[in-house]
Amino acid sequence: MVERVESSRVRRKTNSLAAPPVEFDKPTVAKARWCRQRLLSWYDQHGREFPWRSPAAGLFQQVVAEVLLQRTQASTVGRFFGSFFDLFKSWDDIHAAPIELLENALKPIGLWRRRAIALKELAREMVGRSSGFPATREELETLPAVGQYVASAVLLFAYRRPEPLLDANMARVLERVFEPRRLVDIRYDLRLQGLARLLVRSRDPIRVNWAILDLAASHCGPRSPLCNGCPLQIRCQHAIAATFVREQDSTKGSGGRRT
Repeated sequence: MVERVESSRVRRKTNSLAAPPVEFDKPTVAKARWCRQRLLSWYDQHGREFPWRSPAAGLFQQVVAEVLLQRTQASTVGRFFGSFFDLFKSWDDIHAAPIELLENALKPIGLWRRRAIALKELAREMVGRSSGFPATREELETLPAVGQYVASAVLLFAYRRPEPLLDANMARVLERVFEPRRLVDIRYDLRLQGLARLLVRSRDPIRVNWAILDLAASHCGPRSPLCNGCPLQIRCQHAIAATFVREQDSTKGSGGRRT
């Protein structure tokens, strides 16, 4: 028996194409359910606090934060958050501001020219829309500066849909716990996207997303992951393999096979 998980539409250079459902067998579905429960329990004790996660944060702040979080550590954006949103409280403020002012405000987190242009273009679009963000991925991905990741963030925060904030950090956790990616570019890896969607599919997809990202930051780093204390350790393929290698090395170091 298999379970289908609808994939997001894959954004190509010219258009977005509908992707077929990704099918997962019962053991994978059960493992995802187990991981989700463990992640939420762990997050209750160890989840990080950031301004954009506060109940007081609005959709504008959440979406802008996700734009800024791309290629930037959350702790850096967290320190920058207050001063930026003191200056820019709405899309109208960003739209009306001179580009130089926006660039200067973004300098503390780097990539300021690129980010300033992206935010200005998105603000211009949002100011002209009376109905807010579109409710479909197809429409969202036609907006300036909105790719798969930001589209997922809008669907997640604005419409509470179980969409994954799939970036390199989340991908790393998925690959280690489940299976390696099949394509270098995660935007086009339908299997990896399906796994991410399967994992966050719950009554509280926002907290599941944050739990995965926090685990990636605290335990599942790119190099030398801290498997001890990880809530997924006992069913993580990477951790199991690493334990096996250590045991083999220990056996060799003791002079051969133990009897």
